[in-house]
Amino acid sequence: MNHVNVAATITAKPGREAEVEAILTGMVAPSRKDPGCVSYVLHRCLDNACVFVFFEEWESRELLGQHLETPHLLAWRAKAPELTVSMDVKVLEKI
Repeated sequence: MNHVNVAATITAKPGREAEVEAILTGMVAPSRKDPGCVSYVLHRCLDNACVFVFFEEWESRELLGQHLETPHLLAWRAKAPELTVSMDVKVLEKI
C-alpha cells in the first residue's frame, strides 16, 4: 500500500495568528506519535503571517483517518471556526 500525503493550508483570521500558531505548534509532537505518521511538519508563509501549511506523510489513508479522530485534532477542529478564515486540506498520492 502506498503512503498518503497531506497538504493542509490554514489561514488564520487577522489578529489571531499567534493563537493559531500556538495551537498548531502544540499539535506537532502528539501527531508525530500517532500510529502511521511518517512525517508531520508545520510551516508559515513568509509573505502572509496568517497562512500556515502542514506537510504530512502517513503510512495509509486508514491511519490518517485515525489521526483525524484523535483528541488533539478534535480539539483543533472545535476551535478552528472562531480562529480561521479558511482551511484547505488535500490528501495526495505520490506519482
